Amino acid sequence: MDATFEKGSWMNRDTYPGRLPQPSALKGALHRHLIDALEEEDDNLLDGSRFMLLQFVTNQLSDYIQARHLAYSRYEQDQLAEELVDELIGFGPLESLLRDPTVTEILVNGPYRVFIERSGVLQQIDLRFIDEAHLLQVIQRILAPIGRRLDESSPMVDARMPDGSRINAVIPPVAIDGAALSVRKFRQDMLRSADLLASRSLNRDMLEFLELAVRQRCNILISGGTGTGKTTMLNMLSQLISPRERLVTIEDTAELQLKHDHVVRLETRPPNADGHGEVVARDLVRNALRMRPDRIILGEIRGTEVLDVLMAMNTGHDGSMTTLHANNAQDALLRLESLVGMAGVQVAERTLRQTICSAIDVVVQLIRLADGRRCVSEIQEVVMLRDDQFVTNTLFRLDRQGNGVFVRESANPAGEKLKRIF
Repeated sequence: MDATFEKGSWMNRDTYPGRLPQPSALKGALHRHLIDALEEEDDNLLDGSRFMLLQFVTNQLSDYIQARHLAYSRYEQDQLAEELVDELIGFGPLESLLRDPTVTEILVNGPYRVFIERSGVLQQIDLRFIDEAHLLQVIQRILAPIGRRLDESSPMVDARMPDGSRINAVIPPVAIDGAALSVRKFRQDMLRSADLLASRSLNRDMLEFLELAVRQRCNILISGGTGTGKTTMLNMLSQLISPRERLVTIEDTAELQLKHDHVVRLETRPPNADGHGEVVARDLVRNALRMRPDRIILGEIRGTEVLDVLMAMNTGHDGSMTTLHANNAQDALLRLESLVGMAGVQVAERTLRQTICSAIDVVVQLIRLADGRRCVSEIQEVVMLRDDQFVTNTLFRLDRQGNGVFVRESANPAGEKLKRIF
């Protein structure tokens, strides 16, 4: 046993202020003590019920504290016992955060710095891991059920947890200051149009336009930065599609929750430990075209699949939707162009821009404001190509210089394509 906690070393808080071991230090010693005690038990309590394990941990904790005359209240002991059980069979300090519905993201920068996102705002919290080894142990415990590998030869992993949450982990030597973990939690109840109206993500005029655009089978590109709500918007728009249509969704990590009866969900697959078996988005887009889809919904355009998606939108798969990382609607169109170039396909600039112009009907741009609110900053239609440049028309925009209200820029679409369908 750690000599720091020998009998008589720690007395009453009032008698020796500041000398009582901090809960994190006590937890580390108790964790080792419990492992030793569990190994001496005839029954494997780790495979039993949580109640039985909690009872065992509570008794061990009480005896440990009494033997060393430590001044911890019953409430503190009960809380510590719950945390120790979480560490033994769950995800340690992350367990309570994963259960908290108000937490949308968890960011761990090494064992001693944990941040969370609530209502779009990041904040540091007091929870921490015992040490680097404890953090690595929790990461490996998260990855175990999904069969992913994380070690020095493969120091990065991006995967989906059993509950649908997205996890990204990076360990040394790639992560210089210690292991880093990011968890984007999966919402069990995806936001609907009424929720977006209530949170002032858009107004009713914008919603009515988007509903009509979906019904009239416009090809929609949702653009925005990280954490601006692109997947949420894509999911909401997908709910507006007629249940009589056949949908094929393609995602890196499955997040869309479509309530349609006729949905085929496809997900990319990373290579195995030998570097084989990878299935990329481009493979799935090509395969989706053979599955008789009415619409293709691509979670996010990242690379070489961009040309296949544009071709699909131009060849009978109207009403398809996807997302893209870009700072504004104009940049989104230019980024599509650059991704085609990165795919190694040689296409004349005018031909490529004409393909993009014909494929994309509407660009919905999202932003996240300083107060954490995610909202639509503009909705643009792609009108035409003039002098080899994209011509767009802003239909709605957020007045960021004024009082933050949404402004309707144009009463009617300017392009012939939208005029014909509206």
